[in-house]
Amino acid sequence: MYHSVGDCRDDPYRITVSPRRLARQLRWLARHGLRGVGVGDLLAAHAAGTAGRLVGLTFDDGYDDFRTHALPLLLAGGHTATVFVLPGRLGDENVWDPRGPRKRLLDAAGIREIAAAGMEIGSHGLLHRDLTRLHEVSLTAEVRGSRRRIEDLTGTAPAGFCYPYGALDARVLPAVKAAGYAYACAVAPGPLAGTHALPRDYAGQADTGPRLAAKRWRHRLRRPVLHDPPPADGPQRHPESPTLPALPGGDT
Repeated sequence: MYHSVGDCRDDPYRITVSPRRLARQLRWLARHGLRGVGVGDLLAAHAAGTAGRLVGLTFDDGYDDFRTHALPLLLAGGHTATVFVLPGRLGDENVWDPRGPRKRLLDAAGIREIAAAGMEIGSHGLLHRDLTRLHEVSLTAEVRGSRRRIEDLTGTAPAGFCYPYGALDARVLPAVKAAGYAYACAVAPGPLAGTHALPRDYAGQADTGPRLAAKRWRHRLRRPVLHDPPPADGPQRHPESPTLPALPGGDT
């Protein structure tokens, strides 16, 4: 789970990795015989029994720096990824982050550019709002409306959804499923884990080779069964850049 790729000097939410760090992380994957792919391709490979050497790569929020910094690195290494965009904020900024810094988001042309380059485009909702706090009309606009707008932009309805802030509950998950998404990504969804609440591991500037290995091992231990669980009571709310337990240091 990545977000922005760029200058890390002002990064209060720890959502940014530098292009140099991302390049090192992608080289680490290659050295271990792994290839990054979008989540749709990962799930298809899982169903076919061929996902053993694949790693799902996701980039939340649809920052324009994905196009300028991450895309060339991914293509050079033979990787793809899923980019979860905000079609209600085309060319806007991350105004939901009160402490900043302001980062430009992909516009319509940018989304089409990265889709044409082979990246999977998924929905992050319209405006990056906590879906568990919305009434039904607004929830429908966020999940269904964003899917329609992305289809209008790219010609393809997105298969994937990503919950803003990683926040979901037993009301939001079925709404996302009913909107037509084949899968959805969360952070650490607990009892709601399944095809429409896939857990992901945060990737940040501090993640060197040993930390990536530890996170891969931890993720494999908690891999969910790929179906949707019965409804659970109460919201499962998780930050997108969580405070993580200490992992080994080192460099790639």
